[in-house]
Amino acid sequence: MTLTRIPFQTQARAGAVQLLNDFAADVGITLQVYPGRPRSIFPPTAFVDAINEVLTEYTLTTRQRIPSVEVIVLHGLFDAKDTVDQRDAFVDGFADWVADRFHAFGTNTLVAVTTIDDIPNYVPDWQAPEIQRSYFGTRITLEGFAAT
Repeated sequence: MTLTRIPFQTQARAGAVQLLNDFAADVGITLQVYPGRPRSIFPPTAFVDAINEVLTEYTLTTRQRIPSVEVIVLHGLFDAKDTVDQRDAFVDGFADWVADRFHAFGTNTLVAVTTIDDIPNYVPDWQAPEIQRSYFGTRITLEGFAAT
């Protein structure tokens, strides 16, 4: 017997992007969403920054996969009152949105928001220095689970 293979990281990235797009459409916000780091940023912007995964092999036919998808949401240039109010509403709503859509990474998988961290001075270091700006952002980690 062989392991059942699923493209879990592919599903996790696509699921994260779909969750962000669907949430933005549902609450009526304009949100740029990217599956990776964007070339240009016009907040609010969200993108998948990294995917990390823990794999545990139990037997020759059973293993557990736990990918963590780190999403960055850039709310604005400064953490002024309007921006932090927008951030708080986004984070609270998105966490509940994901909780209600726990199969967003695939039908035989689970996903949940596991951490939310503010990044008050996020600088997109992949951009050319002359266009880099410091943004007020939030890192949201979506953790998936699948046993195959």
